[in-house]
Amino acid sequence: MRTSLLIGALFFTGFVFAQEKKTDTLQVKSIEGITLKKQVFKKQSDRFIYDVAASPIAKGTNTFNLLQQTPMISSIDGKTLKIMGKSDAVIYINSKKTNMDAEALIEMLKNTPSEDIQKIEVITVPGSEFQVESTEGVINIIMKKSKNNGYNGTLKLLDEQGYFNNPSGGLSLNVRKNKWAFNTNFNMGSWKEKEKYTLSNGDATFRNESYGMNTDPNKNYGGVVNIDYEINKKQSLGLTYNMRYNKSFNSVLDVTNWQDGVLQNRTVNTENAQTRNHSFNLNYEIKTDSLGSKLTSNVSYLWFNRDKVSDNETFPIGIKNQYGAIRQSVPQIINNYAANVDYIQKTAKGNSWLMGISYNHTNTDNDAKQDTFTDGNFVSDINQTNHFIYKENILGAYITYERKFNEKLSGKIGTRYEMTKSTGEILGKTDFDRNYNNLLPYLNLNYVINADNSISYTFSSRIRRPRFWELNPSRTYFTPDNYTQNNPFILASKNYNQEISYMFKSAFYANLSFNYVQDASSQLPLQGTLSRQSEDENGNPITITTKFLRYIRTNYGNNKQLGLTVGMNKSWMKEIWTTNYSVNIGYGMYSGTVSEDPTSRPAVGTTETLIPYTIDVKNFNFFAQFNNSIRLSSQKDWFLGVNYFYAGKNHVEIGESGIQQSLDLSIKKISGNWTFLVEVYDVFNQNYDRLTGIQPNGSYNNITTFGYRRIISAGATYNFGNQKLKKAREMKSANDAVKSRT
Repeated sequence: MRTSLLIGALFFTGFVFAQEKKTDTLQVKSIEGITLKKQVFKKQSDRFIYDVAASPIAKGTNTFNLLQQTPMISSIDGKTLKIMGKSDAVIYINSKKTNMDAEALIEMLKNTPSEDIQKIEVITVPGSEFQVESTEGVINIIMKKSKNNGYNGTLKLLDEQGYFNNPSGGLSLNVRKNKWAFNTNFNMGSWKEKEKYTLSNGDATFRNESYGMNTDPNKNYGGVVNIDYEINKKQSLGLTYNMRYNKSFNSVLDVTNWQDGVLQNRTVNTENAQTRNHSFNLNYEIKTDSLGSKLTSNVSYLWFNRDKVSDNETFPIGIKNQYGAIRQSVPQIINNYAANVDYIQKTAKGNSWLMGISYNHTNTDNDAKQDTFTDGNFVSDINQTNHFIYKENILGAYITYERKFNEKLSGKIGTRYEMTKSTGEILGKTDFDRNYNNLLPYLNLNYVINADNSISYTFSSRIRRPRFWELNPSRTYFTPDNYTQNNPFILASKNYNQEISYMFKSAFYANLSFNYVQDASSQLPLQGTLSRQSEDENGNPITITTKFLRYIRTNYGNNKQLGLTVGMNKSWMKEIWTTNYSVNIGYGMYSGTVSEDPTSRPAVGTTETLIPYTIDVKNFNFFAQFNNSIRLSSQKDWFLGVNYFYAGKNHVEIGESGIQQSLDLSIKKISGNWTFLVEVYDVFNQNYDRLTGIQPNGSYNNITTFGYRRIISAGATYNFGNQKLKKAREMKSANDAVKSRT
């Protein structure tokens, strides 16, 4: 109850301030006559625009922290970004999609000074020209521009103290000389995290409980190099290379397992994994007229390699000679070749035609091997040893027309056509073909009611293809009978999105959205039994039955989600206090049934019985965030940050998640070219994951993961050189759509 009162008080306070009026109307009129104040936040066409250069919070921080302070954008874990608390965010820079994997991208944002940013565009429903999937939204970061020769750079050092101490650092450098532009950044760090697990599952006849800890050490190295050459005033040529290396050796999951209240065994899973990601992109651009029309083309190559080797050992309690072990090797190699051509035609009246064509060829190679400890030796498990080859070809084309009809009405209409041909083969076992065509229409209408009010409507359709790791038919064991398994037979989902947006006085906004997903998929907990015939010590036939819990990613049916977001972004008291508040209320409807395990291949002589998994969910969900930045000195060199988010219970396909909340505090000091920042995340240790799932037949599955997210962070950033320097031209990569699926 106290939380609800706090949320209401914080949000209501903003509207009270908004309604305050000056009694001296003559004085107000005189001020209005001589003062021109730039709009910091506004709605324009299909996007919301946050003018960072006109905002008081944009000094002395980094781009990731700046995005967290941007209206409609949030981050609960400090590693990912969400739009309106639900949609995944795809990052574009200067209207060109970034060609980095997720971890490298976040590091790049955390090492980019906020002073380099001109504005941030939030596109909740992207148009046909954007390469996005499902309900993904776009964050487009527009950099400041200058043609001065010279160099600049940023050095950043950070130390975070959670359960473990984790240091990191990064260096970026930008150089311009006449027609040449060069920028690079390199970052490295260690991240060791600990998680505590509590799991339980069963029904009226039995119950299983597992308790344990996971310790996962990581070392990360990443970097990017951009080289841009201006051939002449109309033509440019660019080359981009980026890499990412992650090493996680001796990651240990140690759990004890109980059945019906009796201690059964202890399971220890030790994993060594390495991930390498290299990509190259060659870009050519030519301007075709003085209105802004231009042709761009890209040729790209992506190589992704993940090696994982693990040992899962089970030590029975009080039972001799019952030791069990599973040894796995699960490599994945992805090669992608891509090309695209895009053309934008501007007209003298301000209208635009956008059109383009793209091609992607992807080959994934997954040669999984699994051995089982039997009779004192490791023996190959023929059911789980497989060599999976997946090939995919995607041909895409789009056309979009954007027009301003008059001063009040504007619109955008387009469509995207995608032809997908894919083949999958588990060598020597099975194969399949998947060929489908999709026509994906798009519509956006905007109407300016008056100077203070505007409204827009958007419709979009997209598909979501399975991520490549989701297709790899390998297992990750928690215990021998409790594991996750991917599914090579999963189908692409179709998404239909609609949204109505309203803005008042460039400070207050409301967004009503509806999303429908056909052939929806999720990772579902499937329970059942395995029975096999054997003999007792006297040679008499007996049936041995074991119970299993498998998390299988599979299609289940459809889902519908209705959402309402209201928020504000406004400064008070002569910009001493800046607020970014938002509240999201959603209603989700999930329906479907899974009556068989699509990945199951029972051994000869074994009978499998699966309990059908039924999804029939209708519920409300709630998310709110309140970000406050307070200037503590007239010199604008001390700032206090007070941020809070609250996520209520939310029932989805696999169960009901528990309440999550976090209070984060920060203090920032700017001293010349140095910025010092101290932050405390999750002050009260309330940001952890809980899931409760109960089926109509009484079977249940509960998970609690405590990740020790209370962290104290201290960082120092030094900016050197000419800070007004223009960076190398950011280039769109032809294989952007594939990178997000690695």
